[in-house]
Amino acid sequence: MSTGAVARRLGVSPTTVRSWERRYAIGPARREEGRHRRWTPQDIARLELMCRLTAQGVPPAEAARTARGGALDPAAAPAEPPTNPADRPGGVGSGMPLGAVRPECRGLSRAAVRLDAPAVADLLAAAVADLGLVTAWEEVIAPTLHAVGRTWATVGERYVEVEHLLSWQVSAALHRIRPRPEPPHTPPVLLACVPGEQHSLPIEALTAALGERGVATRMFGAALPAEALHDAVRRTGPRAVVLWAQSRTTADRALARSVAGIEWGLRGARRHSALLLAGPGWAGGAPLPRAERLHGLSQALAVIDPRTPAPAGSGAAGPGPFACGS
Repeated sequence: MSTGAVARRLGVSPTTVRSWERRYAIGPARREEGRHRRWTPQDIARLELMCRLTAQGVPPAEAARTARGGALDPAAAPAEPPTNPADRPGGVGSGMPLGAVRPECRGLSRAAVRLDAPAVADLLAAAVADLGLVTAWEEVIAPTLHAVGRTWATVGERYVEVEHLLSWQVSAALHRIRPRPEPPHTPPVLLACVPGEQHSLPIEALTAALGERGVATRMFGAALPAEALHDAVRRTGPRAVVLWAQSRTTADRALARSVAGIEWGLRGARRHSALLLAGPGWAGGAPLPRAERLHGLSQALAVIDPRTPAPAGSGAAGPGPFACGS
C-alpha cells in the first residue's frame, strides 16, 4: 500500500506516517525503484500496534520501539514534543492543548483524532471502570472534550468530525451505565436542555451518575420545547428540575422563572420543585428566585443526593468541569 492509503486506513495524516518513519524508524521494510514507499501487511501491522499503544497513553518513541519488537518500558519518559505541530505523532491530536492531565486524556485524544472509534470506546469504558464515572468525567472525558473543542474552534471548521465522533462515543458510554432500581413512589429528578440547546452530554453524565446511586430520574435530552417542559413538570411532580444551557443565547431566564413557579398537588398543599440551573449559559446576571446554580458534576450530586460528599470548593463560581467542549 502507498503511504496515503496507509494513512487513510489508520485515520492519520500522511505527514504523520512520514514523521513516524523519520523520527522513530518505523517505516516500510523496502522501497520500490524511484524511492516510493510501499507498505507491506507486516509494516502496517507495526503501525497499527503503535497507534493502539499511543491511544493508551504510551509515549510515541516507546510505542515505536515496542512495535519494532522491543519490550515496553513502563517507566520511560515521554519524548520531547516536536516544535512543528504538523510533525507531532498523531497529528493535531497529540498537539491539543491538554496541559497537565492524566495519561488517559492523551490516549483518548489521540484515538479521537485518528477517528479510531473502537479505541475511543475501549478507552472510555476502561476509564469509567477503573476510575468511576465521576472521576472519569471530571478528569478524563471533560478535559478531552474541552481540548477537542478548542482545537477545531481555533482552526476554523476543520476537525469538527473529531468532536462529533468523540461526543457520540461518550454518549454511548454513558448510556451503557446501568442504573440501580429506583425506590417506588419517589418523586424523580427531571433533567432537560432548554429549548434550542443541543449540548446534552453533561446532563447525560449527571443522569448516569444519579442512576448509579438509585436516584429516580426522568431525562428529556436536548432542546425540550417550553410547553413540553411545563407539562412534564406538572405530570411528574419532580423534587428537582435541572435545566442545562451551554450558552447565554439559549439560557432563557423567563423560562426558568416560569418553571420555578409551577405548582401541583391538592389545593392547600401545593408544592414546587427545586430549580437547579446547570451550564455556563446561566453565568452572569442577577440570581433567579428559588433557583440554585450547579458548578460541577460532584457538586450537582451533592446538591441532589445528600448522601454524596460535597467536594472541596464546590461553591466556587464558574462552570467548572460540568461543561461541554465547545
